[in-house]
Amino acid sequence: MNRKLWLALPLIVFAAFVLAVGWRLSEPSDPTVRSRLVGEKVPAFALAPMLPGRPGLASADFAKGGPRLLNLFGSWCVPCIAEAPALLELEKRGVPIDAIALRDTPEDVARFLADHGDPFAAIGNDPVGEAKIALGSSGVPETFIVDRKGVIRFQHIGPIMPQDLARIMAEWEKVR
Repeated sequence: MNRKLWLALPLIVFAAFVLAVGWRLSEPSDPTVRSRLVGEKVPAFALAPMLPGRPGLASADFAKGGPRLLNLFGSWCVPCIAEAPALLELEKRGVPIDAIALRDTPEDVARFLADHGDPFAAIGNDPVGEAKIALGSSGVPETFIVDRKGVIRFQHIGPIMPQDLARIMAEWEKVR
C-alpha cells in the first residue's frame, strides 16, 4: 500500500497544481493599471502647444486657479471619439478641461477637434509619452481630476461615457 501511495504522489501533486492554476484563471485579478499618484502633486512636465495659437500645458498650471480635469487623448484613439460627447457635456456643466495629446500631429488633432468638438482650454503635445508615463497613465483615454493645489484627486481609466458623468461630477464637486 505504501508503494502505491509513492507511485501516485506525482499524480496528486500535478492534479493539485492544475486545480490551483485553474482556480486563478477562473478569477483573474483586475488588469487595470492605476496611477500611484492619486493623492500626490502632478509630476513636473512642460509641454509645447499642440495647436498654433493655443496654450501648451505645464504641471505648474495646475497649482494656480481652480481645479480642473486633465484628459489624455489621441486623434488615433477610437475610445477617445466615444468619450468626446461626455467631455463636451462636462465643459457645458462648467468643468474646465485641459488635455495632453499623445503621439499625435497638429493636423490630426485639429481634424479630431473639428469633427468631435473641442472642450479643451489648453492642449499640450506629448510626442513620445513622457508626461503620460510621469502621470502613471496606462493609456488613452484617461482623465484625472486635479485640485486647486495641483494634487491629483481622482483617476478615470478609459473613455468617459454618459453613465460615468454622475460619478465624475460627484468627484469634481469634492474638489471644487
